[in-house]
Amino acid sequence: MKRMKMNVIRYPERSAWPELVRRPAQEFPDLEQRVEKIIDEVAGKGDRALYDYTREFDGVELESLEVTAEEIRASGEQLSEPLKRAIGVAYRNIHTFHSIQVRESGPVEPAPGVRCWQKQVPIQAVGLYIPGGSAPLFSTVLMLGIPARLAGCPEVVLCSPPDRTGKIAASILYTAGLLGLERVYRVGGAQAIAAMACGTETVPRVDKIFGPGNRYVTMAKQIVSIDRVAIDMPAGPSELAVMADEDADAAFIASDLLSQAEHGPDSQVLLVTDSESLIGRVEEQISVQLASLPRKEIARQSLEHSKLILLEGRREMVDLINLYAPEHLIIVTRDYREVSEKILHAGSVFLGEYTPESAGDYASGTNHTLPTNGWTRTYSGVNMDSFYKKITFQEISREGLQHIGSAIMAMAEAEDLKAHSNAVAIRINNGEDG
Repeated sequence: MKRMKMNVIRYPERSAWPELVRRPAQEFPDLEQRVEKIIDEVAGKGDRALYDYTREFDGVELESLEVTAEEIRASGEQLSEPLKRAIGVAYRNIHTFHSIQVRESGPVEPAPGVRCWQKQVPIQAVGLYIPGGSAPLFSTVLMLGIPARLAGCPEVVLCSPPDRTGKIAASILYTAGLLGLERVYRVGGAQAIAAMACGTETVPRVDKIFGPGNRYVTMAKQIVSIDRVAIDMPAGPSELAVMADEDADAAFIASDLLSQAEHGPDSQVLLVTDSESLIGRVEEQISVQLASLPRKEIARQSLEHSKLILLEGRREMVDLINLYAPEHLIIVTRDYREVSEKILHAGSVFLGEYTPESAGDYASGTNHTLPTNGWTRTYSGVNMDSFYKKITFQEISREGLQHIGSAIMAMAEAEDLKAHSNAVAIRINNGEDG
């Protein structure tokens, strides 16, 4: 068995940390221009551009873009009963976790006669992008479709690329049917993002687009977010960091690192530890487990730019993790709960040796649509708030305006905005309700 050679870094100086946590460089010359051309074509030619790009990129001549209700109903016949039961388990757990996030606060009275409140309004039209190809992510239908349904978004549009026969994966269609998603379109890549951002004769325009994808999809989302629609978050290749001590099970850790490495050659995984012996044991287990993986060549490419980092102790480990700000973080130390309280930047955290990252990918209930590339410093993963906008209301009585009117006028005049001040003064001096 050929041992996988890993990048092991021992006791790096803090001055070297920023370079150490840089993501793998991604050089894609002309990507932005190519994607802009696709968006412009779809905006200008509509459905015709979608048919043309599907022929060019997916290698199939489509007869129609929209999936029929009968196709969605029939998709369940192609799935095994164990898989359908598994999807049912995931559905219940994800629904339970997200349903507790649906809360609306009541009105508050910051001063007598002044009432303020907030109203949650579902985004009216949302678009869900579900990757297909070699790994159709039907789990992402659950992660995005369930909160969209719980929020009450009136229109939910789903796009996913077709295979060589012009069909969307049965698992994706079955899951869409389970959620009652009826507007499903066989279109993928940057052209799908363009269709949902611009609208075509067949694909409706939406207000916000959700979902992961390849570099074309990611670039398209960034471009359309400038002046056309909102998007869920910045995202890129998958990433995982594991923080572990000498007592951690090396086989478990290796399995977690490989579970992210197999996503794609541009994924990145890190092991951060204060145990030299653990590094050796993990290296050995990676080589053993890698040999039997169907996607071992993809995982191997990812591991080439992944790192095993040896540090002095807990504080250094926590500081490096917070600097890296990973999409996924697994903590397997003796004091993992105490350590977890010190984590400031991470998308989703997995605690203890029996909490693999793949649980969050599928069925624990949390959402797997997360920011990457260090964006966890400022962005949250998808949650119920992602599908709402919040409108504030206020209602002020004459008494209430008298309570806060002098403050309003003083502040307005200090900013040299006399008309703002007059809008209060005219009401108070009039002595009548407005």
